[in-house]
Amino acid sequence: MHCPHCHHNGSRVVDSRPTDEGRVIRRRRECENCGFRFTTFERIEVTPLLVIKKNGTREEFNRENILRGIIRSAEKRPVGMDVMTKIVDEVENEIRSLGENEVSSQLIGEYVMKRLADVDEISYIRFASVYRQFKDMSVFLKELEDVMQKDKDKPDKTDKKNNEWGDLG
Repeated sequence: MHCPHCHHNGSRVVDSRPTDEGRVIRRRRECENCGFRFTTFERIEVTPLLVIKKNGTREEFNRENILRGIIRSAEKRPVGMDVMTKIVDEVENEIRSLGENEVSSQLIGEYVMKRLADVDEISYIRFASVYRQFKDMSVFLKELEDVMQKDKDKPDKTDKKNNEWGDLG
């Protein structure tokens, strides 16, 4: 490893720790020549993953495309960047865990929508409206009804039988 200060080709590792959910190793190094300290990151080289688009074309997987779509759907909504990045991380981990070299954009979209539905219903509907390309209002209305039914099926947090504190809550 070349020192960024004196360009000497020798350094020792002072500290090493995992980051990015264990996918990256952060190493703190010290140049053997000048003593300058610098940080390097080591990550596993992953095999290329191709996305099969709706029109049949293939392109290399790009997590920024997913993030951009989520950001657009969550615009002016109370969804933080950390939550959006976490969704992208989870989706990427899920598709890479399939062990396939190619994955359809439809599957990626389904994974994103599954997570967005739990985070923010409006962002979910926005993402779904673009992703599913609703052909008419009835399809859009059906999607809204599904979201509303899921919301009704969630247990009511103020319900006394679900309240662990009994009469105190």
